[in-house]
Amino acid sequence: MTRLFCILFLFSAIVGSVLGQSKPLVLKAAAFKHYIDYFNKMEDENIRQAIPNDSAWTWMAKNIPFFECPQKEFEEIFYYRWWTLRKHIKTTEQGYVFTEFLVPRSYADKYNLIASALGHHIYESRWLHSKQYMDDDIKIWYRGNEGKSLKKLRFYSSWNMDAIYNRFLVNNDKKFILDLLPDLAADYNAWEEEKKLPSGLYWQYDVRDAMEETISGGRKEKNPRPSINAYMYGNARALAAMALLKGENNQRYAAKADSLQRLLQTKLWNNRDNFFEVRKEQGDTLSNVKEEIGFIPWYFNLPDSNFNIAWKSVADTKTFCAPAGITTADRSHPGFRTHGCCKCEWDGAVWPFASAQTLTAMANLLNNYRQKYIDNESYFDLLQTYTKSQYWKGKPYIGEYLDEKTGEWLKGEERSRYYNHSTYNDLIITGLIGLRPRADNIIEVHPLLPAGKWNWFCLDNVLYHGKFITIIWDKTGTKYQRGKGLTVWADGKKVASANNLVKITGKI
Repeated sequence: MTRLFCILFLFSAIVGSVLGQSKPLVLKAAAFKHYIDYFNKMEDENIRQAIPNDSAWTWMAKNIPFFECPQKEFEEIFYYRWWTLRKHIKTTEQGYVFTEFLVPRSYADKYNLIASALGHHIYESRWLHSKQYMDDDIKIWYRGNEGKSLKKLRFYSSWNMDAIYNRFLVNNDKKFILDLLPDLAADYNAWEEEKKLPSGLYWQYDVRDAMEETISGGRKEKNPRPSINAYMYGNARALAAMALLKGENNQRYAAKADSLQRLLQTKLWNNRDNFFEVRKEQGDTLSNVKEEIGFIPWYFNLPDSNFNIAWKSVADTKTFCAPAGITTADRSHPGFRTHGCCKCEWDGAVWPFASAQTLTAMANLLNNYRQKYIDNESYFDLLQTYTKSQYWKGKPYIGEYLDEKTGEWLKGEERSRYYNHSTYNDLIITGLIGLRPRADNIIEVHPLLPAGKWNWFCLDNVLYHGKFITIIWDKTGTKYQRGKGLTVWADGKKVASANNLVKITGKI
């Protein structure tokens, strides 16, 4: 890489693209700089990539939404997760990429890339003002191997196509996804060739689901799993939507999605447990163990409403709800936490990767289904536990996974520091605050904050469909002087309002 190339990359990283600018309506960026100053001082910066710590605040001020609320751990972790995401942006001769680990991993593809959390990377980074970082990353994954996809694109199960379409729902960049559509279609076809069974379901080793050492599976078991089948459903739905955008017939992918929905609901649903479960390759029987992957179908709004009974388990302290978070397996099962500590165990320990999926799925349930099993209080309690878990020794921290009772990080050594394997800020924006991305020019906001919990919050400087969005909750109207209740603003113009924390819509 030439010196000039390096200088140009660093310059663009700091100043951002043409869209990489800030236009907050209410909040002042400088009010949050103290978080970044603290984060910079609390560590030894042993690995510097595209945007080092001394450039972090300049970059963040130009690229991120701002968030203020009365519960400071939510606010602190919001800025911490942008600060850590920035650490993973790396320059290459082909453009920017997002790493998962900062330290090199032997099983990674070129540029130390690992595909397992790419869907999380896309969902989280879709809120950055500059599109270039993720545009480059996606193109390198799909075209960075002499015009072809990287060799390990399908090394792990993925919901990349769904994530790419949901990114479009934020940035409205139709040209980008339609240009990429042939690559995504080829990727889907390859998954069919490699992992589709005669039954129509998809199989995966648990280790290639990025969920090794499970109760239900094994590193050599080719089991149909709720995870990969839900991912492929979401990917098919995304490809169908992209085909419509292109003006093409979308029935091929819509039919694939419909088939997967039927198969998942008939073959992977356990009527005894009222839960989606792994089907064992040996014996063609269900695994008879509830695992957190059983909630993933709602990440894609897949199940019919009669399956919502599964959510009775999420807040049950005997099943999934532990002091430090949502466990990856049923706490009452004899196999819970039997694989021993610190071996990438997914047999019960709490993983942010899975917690982020479950909380996204829960937000979909609360927004898109009529059900009686969970409410906003349940959602807030679990999101609050997820927030509080992201500390270690009194300081913000994100790692691989943690003990469900004590909250101790089980991979606290250097390899897992700043682990880029989950989302947080997307949960705040689309779940708690409730900005629900759509393809049309209607902005929809449905906060999942329980009534009476906070008297005020503000999400500002959100770049959405080319406009800067501000969402304010001010119970009395005295905090922000923009009126009482819930208000939504686009480029400084009020487009929707309500007296209470309810779903509202407006035109932008």
